[in-house]
Amino acid sequence: MLQTSTIQPPSIDDIRTAAKRIEGSVVRTPTLMSRTLSEIVGAEVWLKFENLQFTAAYKERGALNKLLQLSDAERARGVITASAGNHAQAVAYHAKRLGIPATIVMPSPTPMVKVTQTEGHGANVILYGPVFDDAYAKAREMEAENGLTFVHPFDDPAVIAGQGTIALEMFEDAPDLDMLCVPVGGGGLLSGVGTAARALKPEIELIGVETELYPSMKSALDGGSVLTAGGDTLAEGIAVKEPGQLTSRILKDLRAEILLVAERDIERAVAMLVAIEKTVVEGAGAAGLAAMLSFPEKFTGRKVGTVLCGGNIDTHLLAYVLVRDLARQGRMARLRIAAQDRPGALASIAACCQTAQVNIIEIYHSRIFTRLPAKDTMIEVECEARDPQAIDGLIQMLESKGFHVERAPVD
Repeated sequence: MLQTSTIQPPSIDDIRTAAKRIEGSVVRTPTLMSRTLSEIVGAEVWLKFENLQFTAAYKERGALNKLLQLSDAERARGVITASAGNHAQAVAYHAKRLGIPATIVMPSPTPMVKVTQTEGHGANVILYGPVFDDAYAKAREMEAENGLTFVHPFDDPAVIAGQGTIALEMFEDAPDLDMLCVPVGGGGLLSGVGTAARALKPEIELIGVETELYPSMKSALDGGSVLTAGGDTLAEGIAVKEPGQLTSRILKDLRAEILLVAERDIERAVAMLVAIEKTVVEGAGAAGLAAMLSFPEKFTGRKVGTVLCGGNIDTHLLAYVLVRDLARQGRMARLRIAAQDRPGALASIAACCQTAQVNIIEIYHSRIFTRLPAKDTMIEVECEARDPQAIDGLIQMLESKGFHVERAPVD
């Protein structure tokens, strides 16, 4: 087990060596400026598309850098790790390539897409515990019992150095960046990227982003308790109750600032990346953009780079996020319409929708489970329009025809 209090953090030379070591075995992803997001945020926004890696996440870099430094004996015995998904896939994929047996312990709620993809790379997957920290403890037990080598997802200098190679590529593509805004879970990504960035550009500002539900690194850097358990989050990749000891030291030395973002803003960022950049990003991967949307005053006028660190999100969950975003924009609504139970009532409602150019998605008719008089009925209409004004116009039209309309709230 790593004794992080005595381990030295990686240097820029270690990161440059890691870049040469993994070159050709991971994707050299692009860093591109988004004109539309730049206009929305009021800053020059650059996106590092790490969701284009083979396993759809940046974790391949650190995992491969670690695996390539194992001895022959360690490779023969095999490796074990704990991960919410992306590190698991990275270790499984590259371990298979290198002929190394791999066991992965994942939290029980891990999205099925990540579980099946990890198993697809030939790893032995064990689901254990509700959050990462429980899976981590189990993996450490199995490490000791079976003589395996633990590949830490973030608190290992070889892993951190691998993640730092991202910054080398970002500055090759966008040398004028003056701020980095990076998702933070255990802290390995920002530790590596921040170390490289500070060496290349000492004045650069480093921003880490956590979900409000799991503010563990912010608590650690502020000197408070680091144990948090906030429940379900879209950004399960950064849902870590306790950050790394080594990464906490590094980020404190780098003077990184940590911002907290709400679930609603993470959902909005995921939807915006699909709509604007036509790219699929998981909740953790969208955290950097979520911070820009939440704290625009922090980023106005800056040249800021963020890492789209992963794209592994369940398709049904992505669909929910996109539809919820339409509802929050006011382009989709559920209307509860009280009407007399008589012929033509439904036809009148449909005619209003047609006139307002609002598309009906679903209609529900309730005569029994309602507080309305027996001669009345409650009609629920789920509808979609090109803009919020069209639905507002529909409501006004229905009310002008004598219908009582209530709009279901969206949070």
